[in-house]
Amino acid sequence: MKWLLLLFMMLGSANASQRIYMTSLDWPPYSGKDLPEYGTSVSIAKAAFAAMGYELVVDFKPWVRTVASASKQDKYIGYFPEYWFDSEQFVFSDSIGSGPLGLVQNQKKPIEWTNLDDLKKYRIGVVQGYVNTEQFDALVLNGTLTVEASVSDSRNVNKVAKSRLDAAVIDVNVLKYLIDADSRSQVLKERLEMNSRLLEEKQLYLAFKNTPEGKNWRDIFNQGLKLIQRDEAMINSTQESEGKPHTTEALNLE
Repeated sequence: MKWLLLLFMMLGSANASQRIYMTSLDWPPYSGKDLPEYGTSVSIAKAAFAAMGYELVVDFKPWVRTVASASKQDKYIGYFPEYWFDSEQFVFSDSIGSGPLGLVQNQKKPIEWTNLDDLKKYRIGVVQGYVNTEQFDALVLNGTLTVEASVSDSRNVNKVAKSRLDAAVIDVNVLKYLIDADSRSQVLKERLEMNSRLLEEKQLYLAFKNTPEGKNWRDIFNQGLKLIQRDEAMINSTQESEGKPHTTEALNLE
């Protein structure tokens, strides 16, 4: 994978005294301790920091602890991947890619909706602590929508498959990964599908503490991200000029 190549090229300049720490969660294919390169978002983040001479070490935790640890512990400069939201605690990097956010539904009981108010008649699952969309979360906050919070996307997927929920908010790529990795993959493929209407195409970011130090790390990361974007473009250009195929990652850098 090209991010692995870029990471190996960059890591030569990083050493133990230049290690920095962030938190993340198991959210495949974007992040996860058991994924190749720890997931697409982590491989991008590591490569961008390595381009600036820093070795990023990622500690994986459950989502609520991911955010809490990044906020409260001095060891961590922030967490990721995250959707942008209005926050006084965190500042956000440039986008590291995007993911389509929608609703997984049971094929036997598809839901129908035109606007978010239509969802109030359904049992909708969310993951505790996740940011969804600004409008969706506002309707949950004011009581228009009633949702059921679970600790993980996989739990919500199982609930929809068993018709214990009418639908659940989930990233399309996350759903595909969870189904493909499940031992009951064929059963889930026969029971589940994404609703044809997306909630939003969400950008993914790194969230840094909203402090002078955190803002400095954000700026360092953004500079490194621009460097690896440039190097990626150069690699692609070279491969195309030589007539060699190149891979396209699930996350497209902006």
